[in-house]
Amino acid sequence: MPWAFKENRPIFQQICDMIVIRILNGTYPMGSKLPSVREMAEEAGVNPNTMQRAMSHLEEKGLAITNRTSGRTVTTDEEILKRTKREYAVAAAEDFLQEMKKLGMSQEEAVSLIQDIGGEKK
Repeated sequence: MPWAFKENRPIFQQICDMIVIRILNGTYPMGSKLPSVREMAEEAGVNPNTMQRAMSHLEEKGLAITNRTSGRTVTTDEEILKRTKREYAVAAAEDFLQEMKKLGMSQEEAVSLIQDIGGEKK
């Protein structure tokens, strides 16, 4: 089933984000072999060149490593993963706070809401 893309951002950036999230949540564990560009492009329903561009970007960020004989693997550098997780968490929190401000909530009210919801799920 093709991946769902939004119109407001370039597809290769959305692909990068989707793969990074899979790395951070353990779908693609540290040191594991990533599927080939062709396999991922087929799964996502995109041109292989678009997927290659996304994978090259992940290599530039240090999240993926190319091994000539065995394809790409996920980095084993815990610092890179920790830093990336924080970057994504901060971006998600900022987006959430912006949406809450649109609803007329203060930052304190938004944080309280999260604490309430978190307490309900325990």
